[in-house]
This record gives sequence, C-alpha cells and structure tokens, in this order.
Amino acid sequence: MRKHVVSYLVAVLACLTFAACSENYSRGEKVGTVIEFAQSGLFWDSWDGRLNLTQTGMNTAGEPFTFSLDNDRDDQDSLIQLLYQAQIEGWKIKVKYHKVMGWNWFGNRGRSDYFVDDVTVLDRHFANPLLGGKARQGHVVDTVYVVIDKSEIRKKQ
Repeated sequence: MRKHVVSYLVAVLACLTFAACSENYSRGEKVGTVIEFAQSGLFWDSWDGRLNLTQTGMNTAGEPFTFSLDNDRDDQDSLIQLLYQAQIEGWKIKVKYHKVMGWNWFGNRGRSDYFVDDVTVLDRHFANPLLGGKARQGHVVDTVYVVIDKSEIRKKQ
C-alpha cells in the first residue's frame, strides 16, 4: 500500500513539473546596444550576449539584458553575424526574444533562458552620429584667433 502512495505522489509531482515547463513562458522586445557577444561553453558551445538597454536615446543605468541564441536551432548564422557586427559598430538594435521556463535545465541551449528570435537594426550611427548617412557633416565657417597679452592687463590694474 505504501509503495502505491509513494509512486502515485512521484507521478503527480512529475506531471506538475512537466506541466509547469513552457517553451514560450514570455515574449518581448528590448532595444539597446550590444556590449558583449561571444561563443562560450564547457560542454555545449553557445552564443551568449548582453544588451545595454536604451531609453529615449540614452543608455539606462540598470542591469544589461542577458540573452542567448538557441543551440536547438540551426538557422541562426545570419543572427550571429548581425549581432557580432552590431557589437563592433555600436548599432542600436531591437531584439525580439522568448523566455523558456524549465526547458534549459542543463544549460545545453544557452547560458540564459532568454532566446533571441529576431534582430532589427534601428540606428547604424547611434554611437557616432557624424559617421555618414544623412547627418550633416561639420565644416569650418570662419576662424577667429584671440590673443591675450597679460602685460596689457597688468597695466590696466
């Protein structure tokens, strides 16, 4: 009788555990600049990164958003190249992601539970607005030289 109760409790606990697991626990978008993007891992190599979030064109002081590219997907070469280039150039990007709950127990899919679905470049000249594009280039209008003679100032005192 005791074995049946224990096995019943184990079965109920297993069902609740697997029912609580969700591939799409939440979905969302974040906007910012990539401050870290690298491939790492001891057993499973994964592409992981951090996004410095922006608010009204300025960086926020909060924690960076940590994300991963899902190792279970084979179609992410273009996302890897885009994120790598965004990190190097300082582009402002929008990352669409989904969070998993319970399906990344061993970290075999990536270090974080936030997996990137899509990346959109919002501003290629976010870090330096004077780099090309339709931004007006600076130029010299006129030059004024001011010479201050300290001896003349001393005479007037």
